[in-house]
Amino acid sequence: MKVLLTGANGYIGKRLLPLLVGDGHYVYCCVRDKSRHLIPNSLNESVEIVEVDFLKKETLKNIPDDIDAAYFLIHSMSSGSKDFESLELETARNFRNRLENTQVKQVIYLGGIVNEETLSPHLLSRKKVGKILQKGNFATTELRAGIIVGSGSASFEIIRDLSEKLPIMVAPKWVETKCQPIAVKDVLQFLKGVLLKEKTYDQIYDIAGPDVLTYKEMLYQYAEVRQLNRRIITVPVMTPKLSSYWLYFVTSTSYSLAKHLVESMKIEVISKNEGLKEFLGIEPMSYKQAIEKAFTKIKQNVVASSWKDSAVSSKFKKSLNEYIKVPDFGCFKDERSVPINSREEALDKIWAIGGDTGWYQSDWLWKIRGYLDIMVGGVGLNRGRTNSDHIEAGDSLDFWRVILADKEKARLLLYAEMKLPGEAWLEFKISEDKLYQIATFRPKGLWGRLYWMAVYPFHGIIFDGMIKKIAK
Repeated sequence: MKVLLTGANGYIGKRLLPLLVGDGHYVYCCVRDKSRHLIPNSLNESVEIVEVDFLKKETLKNIPDDIDAAYFLIHSMSSGSKDFESLELETARNFRNRLENTQVKQVIYLGGIVNEETLSPHLLSRKKVGKILQKGNFATTELRAGIIVGSGSASFEIIRDLSEKLPIMVAPKWVETKCQPIAVKDVLQFLKGVLLKEKTYDQIYDIAGPDVLTYKEMLYQYAEVRQLNRRIITVPVMTPKLSSYWLYFVTSTSYSLAKHLVESMKIEVISKNEGLKEFLGIEPMSYKQAIEKAFTKIKQNVVASSWKDSAVSSKFKKSLNEYIKVPDFGCFKDERSVPINSREEALDKIWAIGGDTGWYQSDWLWKIRGYLDIMVGGVGLNRGRTNSDHIEAGDSLDFWRVILADKEKARLLLYAEMKLPGEAWLEFKISEDKLYQIATFRPKGLWGRLYWMAVYPFHGIIFDGMIKKIAK
């Protein structure tokens, strides 16, 4: 069967792709930027990349007509747009209109559980998207999930950050809200299981794990699995805005995502129509089992995807390729080079930079810069990195975004996503037994030039020490 997979660079899409190929399907992966999507060699013969932006109608012609089914896994909650709902609805309409002119039989949509009368803007938008898709001339199967728990999921990373960092938490009253979490592995089994099953056509199903828990209980159970002693004090006076800042400062989430999550966390997310698990023979794992499985992946360094690496969490509006050519005109540069004894060892150090490894020199200065960035609304250093020794184009790396990661050609190029009065690149490359490290800053106006002059004295400490330790 030929399957169209939207959101192929996203948290769920990246994990669903190999499962579909493993079942013998040919998959068209819809991505906004081809340079972000690297197909594993094992999947090459069964996957084709289709560059499509569903907000740009002229790109929809790239979608082939001869598809049997399609997955709609697109959302805009992490994008930072103040009008994410209109973007989601327009995307859904454009998707539906294009697919009505194809041979598609079924569209599978992953939405959110919406069984309460009062819904947050995010959950209401998810519900409206489902209604738009149902108006198409094809069958729809809508799966509605609550909190998805797995290595790299936004919900898991927030719970992880809160539990690991705060022995005592002063939490807002929404931590008493009930929800029904589900393991990401089970979500994938449901998504795969309903594919071209006629009994599921034009049906809506809630999918959830067996445990109904408050967010406080989820935090306590996480701490129990991790053998941490934690105490949570609930206060009734924390406003939604204050709650959003609380999540933003303590966890790796962006402020825009924290804001939408807080709005949704005030709504109970409990499943009602769970008939699908009997039909497919799926027995979802418990919340504790989902936590344990997530940590198995983390310890093995095989996290398949992270919400932080998805395109929607990036500040980029253009293709990564448009940032590969580092500018020279009107730029300040700090260029350094040192000889190396081992190309392989130097590359391994470059590919491990950031996250838990740190930046090899004056990590305390990097941390201060991260805290300052958070104070002005930036991403800070909380994002870390998804894997400790593997990176690819599009990945987040602390407050950088990976533009190019070519180990064969010995070049790593990073672009700053921190708050800056300008643009910044950091490049590492090896040529003829020499390591080159180039920091480029393109200032924006007078403030940009003053910023460069203010930080320049620290470059001698940071950049000189960093390149020497990488080469050592």
